[in-house]
This record gives sequence, C-alpha cells and structure tokens, in this order.
Amino acid sequence: MFVFTIPFLENVADKNEEVGQQIVNNSKLLNDFTSHNIQLSVLLPTYMEAETLPKLILKLEEVLKNINFEIVVIDDNSPDGTAEIAEEFGKKFRNIKVIRRHGKFGLGSAIVEGLSAAKAKIVVVMDADLQHPPEVLPYMLKKLREGYDVVIASRYIKGGRIYGLSLWRRLVSRGATVLVYILFPRLRYITDPLSGYFALNKDVTYKIKLNPIGYKILLEILVKSRNIKVCEVPYSFQRRTMGKSKLGLHEMLNYLRHLYTLVKETKKM
Repeated sequence: MFVFTIPFLENVADKNEEVGQQIVNNSKLLNDFTSHNIQLSVLLPTYMEAETLPKLILKLEEVLKNINFEIVVIDDNSPDGTAEIAEEFGKKFRNIKVIRRHGKFGLGSAIVEGLSAAKAKIVVVMDADLQHPPEVLPYMLKKLREGYDVVIASRYIKGGRIYGLSLWRRLVSRGATVLVYILFPRLRYITDPLSGYFALNKDVTYKIKLNPIGYKILLEILVKSRNIKVCEVPYSFQRRTMGKSKLGLHEMLNYLRHLYTLVKETKKM
C-alpha cells in the first residue's frame, strides 16, 4: 500500500527562494547526504529551452553546491541550440551530461533514457523552463533521507501555489487529475499525481516496466508500483517568463491514450 504524509513546511509557498537559501546554508543537513556518499542525478528533459536552461543550471549549482550531484540533460534535437548550451556549461562545471536524441520523442521517453544514464541512486525529475523552483530540492532530498521512496512537489497541498496559469489551463489540469482519481481510486490521497516535479529512489523503477505515452511518467510510476512510501511537499508553480508551453492537443490525446494503456495493464497485475 501507499503511505502518505504532508510535512510541515511553513511559508514555503511564499518564500521558496528564501527557505531554499536557508537550507543551503545549513551544512549539517547537506553534509548528511555527502557523508553517506549519497549522490544525486537531476534529470532535465529539454526541447527549445535555450533561454531558460542557463539560469536553471546556475540555480542548481548554487542550491546544491554542497552535494555531489550531476545534471543529465536529455534533449530532443532542439533547433535553438539547447544541447550546445548545456555542453558549454558542462565544460565549466564538469558535472553536466548531455544526451542528444535525434528527434522529438517526448518527455516520458526522455526521462526513461535519463534514468538509464543517471549514476546516482537518488534522482530528481524537473522541467527546464524555470516553473519548478530548485530551492525546494533540499526539502525533497530530506524526505528521501527519512525513508520515503517517492517525494512529489505538489501544487495543491497546503502551502502550494500556482502562478501564471489561465483559467482554462487550471480546468484542464484539475480535470486530468479527476480522471486519475476515477480510474485509479487508490491514488486519491495524492493531491498532485500528475506533477512533473518529483524525486525518487531509483530502486523503485527497477521493479516496474516503464513505457510512458506522453509526459506524465510520475503517474505511471505510482500506478505500477506497490508497497512504496510516498509523500508530498508544497511548492509554488512559477509563472512562465520565457519560452512557450508544450501543452497542446497532441499531448492531451497522448494523455488519454496513456490512461487507457495503464487501465489495461493494471487489470493484468
């Protein structure tokens, strides 16, 4: 069964950057990871993120400066030079790996490829468009250190916020979540099962076969896994200031196909 908890994280929604910096300065917490040789892989699936990727990399290097970590960029042949930018940053920081894919194959398969390439047992998945604040990462890592298998950054639990989404996008998001609750009732205690921002112990993925359609790979992990401990931490989904949203009719149809496939597969489990 799933075990859920909502941690007490006061004011994290309003002060992500401030709280994140406080944790960075807390060497005792971060050294707890390094002293146990726990490394971290941050997976960044990208397509057309040349504007936002440099800022994200610099933020990650700052927030995680006391942790031995790597960044794995999985790029879907971005014509704006995203992969080249990541490689240039790799020359400077020496902890960035770039996987170039020769086509636009989708976020889900990019994450699966990134999981295979990741060197660390602890993995974080996040978007490269700056809508997922890196300052929340130390909280997520802390919960993994406490024994949770999957830690979800949630927009919907107490303390979570959403900035910059239109009413239509909010309705689409909530409607997609309601479909999950109807089709997979045991996930109803998770407030954000479609989050694109999560951390996990990679051992979880060894026990299941991942074959995502579209971009909601967290849902696939939650549906197919058994006897894992899951918790959520609040975060503020940031307003997009650069680039364009990848959500369109094609992704919506892929999501419905993904749900249909998962329902069929769970009947066989």
